[in-house]
Amino acid sequence: MIDTRELPFDDRTVDWLFSNPLSDGGQFTGVSNLMLREDGLRLRQEWDGAAEKAASLSSRKRAAALEVAAGRLAQMKTDMLSEIYRMLVLCLGEPPVEFEWTRCDKDGRPVDTRIYTPAGFYGEYIGENLEDNYVMIMNDPCREYGKVYEIDYDRHVYDGHNWLYVNLPVERIKEIAVASIKDNTAMYFSCDVGKFLSKGKGTLDLANFDYESLMGVSFGMDKRERVMTHASGSSHAMTLIAVDIDKESGRPVKWMVENSWGASAGYKGCLIMTDEWFDGYMFRLVAEKKYVPADVLEMLKGTPERLPAWDPMFLPEE
Repeated sequence: MIDTRELPFDDRTVDWLFSNPLSDGGQFTGVSNLMLREDGLRLRQEWDGAAEKAASLSSRKRAAALEVAAGRLAQMKTDMLSEIYRMLVLCLGEPPVEFEWTRCDKDGRPVDTRIYTPAGFYGEYIGENLEDNYVMIMNDPCREYGKVYEIDYDRHVYDGHNWLYVNLPVERIKEIAVASIKDNTAMYFSCDVGKFLSKGKGTLDLANFDYESLMGVSFGMDKRERVMTHASGSSHAMTLIAVDIDKESGRPVKWMVENSWGASAGYKGCLIMTDEWFDGYMFRLVAEKKYVPADVLEMLKGTPERLPAWDPMFLPEE
């Protein structure tokens, strides 16, 4: 809000910032920005009453933004950040500087116990360069394929990186996904999870429900039209872990994602989608660069086109 304090309240950017002070989700770029910072590597603890506490935090951030917009900037940024930090500590507890971790074998027997800092634990057990070793790929039918796009204000820290992605046809995205899965490497994956979802079976299949016959109407929109009219968009992130490939054609038949709704939800905590559903409702994938073709990596060298935060393709994810 400091950067936009001279803009009127009815400016689209100002309105968006007040409408979105805090999200309950996020995407890969926000995580990678945080994970490579010492102050971002902290153990997450259980947050009971998360919705109510998030609402309180959002209200305080909105009130602080009003003060900034009024021009009272002296010491204000530091004071506001201190208040927000205090609210987070009251809800989540003080972020640990170090913690005790017991490593167990596959049978649950303790192997060793050590003291770690968050950064030390990350370096020993993960050690990935999340910012430079991964590519976000998108199937955005509203824009030209083969180009790079950047989403304004889509970052979790002020001096972090905006969300940057390469826009590709869905068939090319499938090639990258199959290559990664065959090498036993899962991927960040996001989609419009509520469409044609059978929660009981744990399937995402266009044949799950025949809305047109039931209602006696034709909906008639393709993927591009659904996005442009806000009828569809990426709503939930999961982990893409498996693909079933037809032996004769060599083409994908169905895909599996590991979800975050618990082991009893869907099929053993996972969802299975048909390839047709993947075409219509899959939007984002993050893959390691080694699985991305050279011509796609070359696209990343181009100057990205910056898109506004309120674009229909980039609604907050769960």
